[in-house]
Amino acid sequence: MATFPGTENLKRELQPMPQDIAERLKREGVEKAYAARPAYQRNDYLGWIARAKRTDTRERRIRQMLDELRAGNAYMRMRYTGPTGRE
Repeated sequence: MATFPGTENLKRELQPMPQDIAERLKREGVEKAYAARPAYQRNDYLGWIARAKRTDTRERRIRQMLDELRAGNAYMRMRYTGPTGRE
């Protein structure tokens, strides 16, 4: 399981990075954007995706995360103005 800086202080259970999501982050070119997000956001995204009961719901949640990372201005449909991983 890959860990990221800052995750040691999370109050919620640390979510593992599924291989398929890691591959999608890389393929979509948003690895840096994901890594730039605060640890709680990275963990929340993974937990939210993992809690999906249906395959189509999981896929929709992954697409939302990727879109938000690409845009850099949203987190779980809320306004986000923090680090985006862009140079």
